[in-house]
Amino acid sequence: MTATERLAALEPTCTLAAALELFDSLPAVKSTELTGRWRGRELRTGHPLDGLLEASGWWGKQFDGVDDVHPLLFADPSGELFAVDPLRVPIGLTGKLPVSVVARGRAALGVAKHALRTSRPRARLRDLEHRGVVTASMVYDHLPIIDSFRRVDEETMLGAMDQRGEPLPYFFILSRDDGGL
Repeated sequence: MTATERLAALEPTCTLAAALELFDSLPAVKSTELTGRWRGRELRTGHPLDGLLEASGWWGKQFDGVDDVHPLLFADPSGELFAVDPLRVPIGLTGKLPVSVVARGRAALGVAKHALRTSRPRARLRDLEHRGVVTASMVYDHLPIIDSFRRVDEETMLGAMDQRGEPLPYFFILSRDDGGL
């Protein structure tokens, strides 16, 4: 079974152990190979973030270069994509707000995007060791979060978010998209 087939068998929900097993079996990716725009989706494992990013309008990530990363792309109700400054997202409310409340707030993104958006990159890529393998990792500029990536196939990456104070990784999938900001 290919890595792509193994990932498809796990979606949309699997155990943390199954996600870690797949992640650990995948090859590393170099930071320079991630350039472009990537559509995101969750791999739910029981993490407190499960369902919240998608419900909020999270769309994916944009890698313009190793030092120029937009870690959070969102889509407003009309479908327009925009980069969000992670410092303006209430990450401290993770697990405290039900997904239904977050989903209702998504309707306000059309108005709120002016307060949330940024044109400046808010993260960078570095090749770092994660779970014993040196691989591309996205380091947020102002948050204690590092996303590490492994290659599923040429168009798909599996990401594991490591956040200080949260013992469990949050898993997400990125699929290459040909567009740009």
